[in-house]
Amino acid sequence: MRALLLILALTAYAQEEAPGGRDQARSMVITKFGIVATSQTLASQAGAKVLEQGGNAIDAAIAANATLGVVEPAMNGMGGDLFAIIYEAKTGKLYGLNSSGWTPAALTLDGLKQRGITEANKLGVHRVTVPGAVAGWQALHDKFGTMGFDKLLAPAIYYAENGYPLTETIRDEAAAAAKRLAVQPGFKETYMPGGKFPEVGEIFRNPALAESLKLVAAKGRDGFYKGATAQKVLAFLKEQGNFMTATDMTEFQPEWVDPISTTYRGWTIYEIPPNTQGIAALEMLNIMEKFPMAEYGHNSGKALHVMIEAKKMAYSDMLKYVGDPRSSKVPTDWLKSKGLGEDRAKMLDAAHANCDPVPAELTERTAQGNDTIYMSAIDKDGNIVSLIQSNYSSFGTGMVAPGTGFALHNRGGLFTLKPNEPNTIGPRKRPIHTIIPAFMEKGQTRIGFGIMGGWNQAQAHAQFVANVVDYGMNIQMALEAARFTKGTFSGCDVMIESRVPAGVRSELTAMGHKIALRGAYSGSMGRGQAVERNGAGVNFAGSDPRADGEAIPEGPPVFGVKR
Repeated sequence: MRALLLILALTAYAQEEAPGGRDQARSMVITKFGIVATSQTLASQAGAKVLEQGGNAIDAAIAANATLGVVEPAMNGMGGDLFAIIYEAKTGKLYGLNSSGWTPAALTLDGLKQRGITEANKLGVHRVTVPGAVAGWQALHDKFGTMGFDKLLAPAIYYAENGYPLTETIRDEAAAAAKRLAVQPGFKETYMPGGKFPEVGEIFRNPALAESLKLVAAKGRDGFYKGATAQKVLAFLKEQGNFMTATDMTEFQPEWVDPISTTYRGWTIYEIPPNTQGIAALEMLNIMEKFPMAEYGHNSGKALHVMIEAKKMAYSDMLKYVGDPRSSKVPTDWLKSKGLGEDRAKMLDAAHANCDPVPAELTERTAQGNDTIYMSAIDKDGNIVSLIQSNYSSFGTGMVAPGTGFALHNRGGLFTLKPNEPNTIGPRKRPIHTIIPAFMEKGQTRIGFGIMGGWNQAQAHAQFVANVVDYGMNIQMALEAARFTKGTFSGCDVMIESRVPAGVRSELTAMGHKIALRGAYSGSMGRGQAVERNGAGVNFAGSDPRADGEAIPEGPPVFGVKR
């Protein structure tokens, strides 16, 4: 009888403590030490171990990103580009890094036309621009790093050489892409041992990638842009018809840039300036700020309608004006201005969806590439790295130079071949970029965040900010919350996760939105990570359940590790 009463008492206590359950699936990771959040646990752990060995957030980010290129090869790797925002705690300064590669100097619009290439979707091997990732690692290391590449790349080299078991989401998405890319030169030899893509839990090895990583570990960027790896890449590209030369690779340098920003209800939100789509996130927020989003309620019909319509307008402006600012004038200040946001807000019909927001000449591009990783890192001192890296499409072009072990990206596919536009393809030019890291702060609270997924990213950033600012969510809840995404630039189509209530979806349909329903935690909405530092010096992190990863904290200095 006494045992029964005890059980009943404990049951009543549990019900009293949590009558409504919780509103998020995962808890935040909270610690006074550092944290690394990525989309694959082995990569997060690699970064956390670097922190335990005395490295800072930048060291950890390089180690985690290099490991991601091994364990999540469809999304990123040495053959892709990289962007980052870094918050330096000791100075309070924010730095932006644009390490997106350029086209070969010999590539011209006329030269492509002479080869019969008149549309972007026919670029083929000319989608390959100089990969910027390794140069990005070097730039980050030179400015902020404290540990050598031999240590930072050791986890990636280990997993490439000895193998790792494939995780669920990564395997399924990569296997789907493999069916399409099996015909690409070098793909099957690298990624389909035995003629098929490995199964979940199967050990996958990539010894050629291990050798490429070892060259970077020994020689830094010269181990990639010069020497054996560069020779293999250049010989392969020449054989496929690409114009790239050794000079195109050796002369490429990343660019340190000042992040651009806007304010949103007392918070300051930062993005990387053009040639990225980050400007669209800022314009969206400027439009949204003119509406009482909190009063509307989270994921209500009114709130979603405003965000979807703001997305259409911001993206139409971004596509019209954004290109490589080194070769065309981009009106960045105007695009992120409160004045433009106010003008656009006045054009937003609160009752009806606008199905034709984009000039016809800009409807050629749709969301073809959503294969990217976003990761974030924070250390015990409060340094924050918000980093994104990508192949663009799954495995990029799918082309692998013999003996290198990594796929070459297809970022150049985002150029237009229409003459005299900001994003027209040309020599030594960078295309408009979908990948964007982000950062936000208010008072002593700072958040490094990002959500990958092609053209999904700017609209997902705006939704994350609204979740934190308008709806008071913590960073884990803000990542988990149901999202929408619109990958096209005209029409009223929009994808929405099934967790958005049916009544809300009906309300949107009545306004003219054409809803494509997706799963509860759909990969179409991208996958994000976030880290946060509060004024008391406590670190927080969140990791999107739509991915295979997690946020992993640095352990305490009690096991003899060097600090």
